[in-house]
Amino acid sequence: MTVNKGLLSLVENTPNFSNQALEKSVDTLKLGWVLKSSQLDSLIVTNSILTASQKTDLKADINNVSHLNLGRLLGDLVRHSATIIDATIIPIGTDEDIQTETFLSILQNVQTVQGLIPELYGVPAEDKARAVNDHLGTINNIFVDTEDSSAPVFTSLLESINFIVTANLATETALETAYTNLINFINDMVADSTDFQTTLDSLAAAVATAHTNLNTALAAEPLLTHKNRLITMMNEINAQITRENANLVGLETFIETLSSNQSFASLAEDTTLRRLMSKVAQDKNWQTYFEDYETNQNNLNPIYTTNTDSDKDAIIDQVLADSGLPDVTDATDLVAVAAKARRDDRIDTAGYDRLTVEKQISDASKQLLITTANRTIFSLSNTLLNNMNKRDRDKIAKQLDLNASANTLS
Repeated sequence: MTVNKGLLSLVENTPNFSNQALEKSVDTLKLGWVLKSSQLDSLIVTNSILTASQKTDLKADINNVSHLNLGRLLGDLVRHSATIIDATIIPIGTDEDIQTETFLSILQNVQTVQGLIPELYGVPAEDKARAVNDHLGTINNIFVDTEDSSAPVFTSLLESINFIVTANLATETALETAYTNLINFINDMVADSTDFQTTLDSLAAAVATAHTNLNTALAAEPLLTHKNRLITMMNEINAQITRENANLVGLETFIETLSSNQSFASLAEDTTLRRLMSKVAQDKNWQTYFEDYETNQNNLNPIYTTNTDSDKDAIIDQVLADSGLPDVTDATDLVAVAAKARRDDRIDTAGYDRLTVEKQISDASKQLLITTANRTIFSLSNTLLNNMNKRDRDKIAKQLDLNASANTLS
């Protein structure tokens, strides 16, 4: 139900969604060499003189120690989040000329998945790596907040960056200088320059060398702990970007597949269509589902639905009582015990009408592999009756199991 309070103030205003919160969080990490690295990354992306191939080569040259090239990592993160907001993360269809997806359609599709997965898989969406944050975590402060006592990614990242910067390493200062030299050179390039590639390559190589030197300086404790943390946090950020990209790009196809399969399964209620689909389906799982549908449907009975083993015992007792069972409780009533034996489908009762009740009880016991030697008829009757009453209980327990099996997603 929509909350009406405040709704009028929204009607003529758009939400104006943005990734500004993420950008502000990223800005807090821009200290020392990370600030220079971010400035260089932004300059490479926006520069209008460098060709696409030159930009690609330059990015590769200075990414020799990726956990120190944090400007690129953070830049990629911000740019990724922007493509979610403007929906350009979703490829334009082959039969389309313009982007038809919107941030709203992305949100709606993510919400749809949250309902489809529990219904079709029987587990929360997060168990299939399809929770909201598996699609939109980067813009949902996933790197700033945590749901447990562990430190958020950005908190750990900032702590390590700050520790390295305040260590006043000569190699960190040298890296900042190498970044600055490359930044200044790119800024000074003009459109009609024809001979800057050699200098560009030389300055890029200087940055790569400075990366290597700083990385070497971080090889001993206590700096090594922070170097390793940079690597761990980088991997977490990259994994999140990769997961979101894969989930969002394939989201509509994923929903369409689940929805279609849900529709096919619902058609199984029609006997004729079910038989038709079992013949034309090439997938063995679908064939089995259609072929076993009627049997499994017949096994469904709401009175057998249970959640725990204690519930199961109570239901068995209730079904027994509703069925008038046990129908014989007195083992000394030989006539009643013999009559119950004649109703037991495990026992071949041919010719029983010519036998006394005592012989019927004795023969029935032998067929059920009950020891008869050196036993009184009343002892034998008691064992036989217990066996048959247990059978009644086991048959109901089996019905409960069949109901549970037919009602369990598998």
